[in-house]
Order: sequence, then structure tokens, then C-alpha cells
Amino acid sequence: MRNLKLFTIIGLASFAMLSFTVLVQKEWEVPAKFKSMKNPTDAKDKDGMTEGKALYAKQCSSCHGKKGLGDGSKAPDLKGDMGDFSSAASQKQSDGEMFYKITEGRDDMPSFKKKIPNEEDRWLVVNYVRTLKK
Repeated sequence: MRNLKLFTIIGLASFAMLSFTVLVQKEWEVPAKFKSMKNPTDAKDKDGMTEGKALYAKQCSSCHGKKGLGDGSKAPDLKGDMGDFSSAASQKQSDGEMFYKITEGRDDMPSFKKKIPNEEDRWLVVNYVRTLKK
């Protein structure tokens, strides 16, 4: 009986620790060269913004949601946090950090090197994400 209690306690503790580690998402490790990278596109260019918005709608909104709140139709089926692009924490990232994440991806976030092969187009997505702030 005592062994059963011990195994039950160990099992519950193990489950709790595993559940906690699944909920805590590791930080993105963005190389320094991307953190300081400048966006070569003009965020005020109307055509560029239209293109960035269209690319976001096609490639990003199913996971991140139409308004970037992390509530896209695919979000419930994914393990990671889809983020809230309207939040101050998300918006304080540099353009280069956002560009790196879009380009390289990780875990449930795919790399968009092939889906959006033109670098300028990925920068336009960064410009559009900037418009989602609160």
C-alpha cells in the first residue's frame, strides 16, 4: 500500500512537471545581425502595404488570426503560443527580429523562405504586422 502511494505521488509530480514544461515556450534565439538589421522597404508605401496585407492574409492569418491575436483557425491544433502581434511585447521587437522569425521559423512556425521566396515580400509582411498594434 505504501509503495502504491509513493508511485502515485511520483506519477502526479512527474505529470505536473511535464505539463508545466509543455506550457512554457522557449524564447526565440535571434542572431545579433538580425536584431540590428534595418528594413529596406518603405512602410509608408501604399502598394507595399497592400501586398504585405495580402501575403499576411494568405500565409499567416490561419494561425495568427486576421488581427494578429493568435486566434487563427489552425491555432487550437498547434502546440506553441501563436503570439499577439497587437501587444507591446510583440511590437517592441525589431523589424529584423520579425524578419528572422518569418524567414527561419521554428517548431510549429514554418520557414517562409519557400512560401514567400522574395525577401522584400517578407519585409512587407513585417510592415503589415506593425499595423496590428493596439
